[in-house]
Amino acid sequence: MLQTLLKTGQIFGRMKMSPKDWIWNGGKVEPPHKLTKEEVQEMIDDAIRKHNRNASIISFWVGWVVLALFAEGLLRLIGVIEPLFPWLKITL
Repeated sequence: MLQTLLKTGQIFGRMKMSPKDWIWNGGKVEPPHKLTKEEVQEMIDDAIRKHNRNASIISFWVGWVVLALFAEGLLRLIGVIEPLFPWLKITL
């Protein structure tokens, strides 16, 4: 299987590896650059940081939309804002 992948230049992750890019080490096939535990942990931390930032931004905007819709409905209910359509009048 590994030989087939090496011959076809199968894509691993985002990097296309050809057979000449691999290091032949006494019958073992190794990638040209091994990642250390620190590099892997740094990539994981960066991904978590990016996810948390994006989730916070999305949550911020969804919260503002929900708050605006709630306030608009409350103001229509107490009569400060006229209904858009006459048949849409909210009464208690």
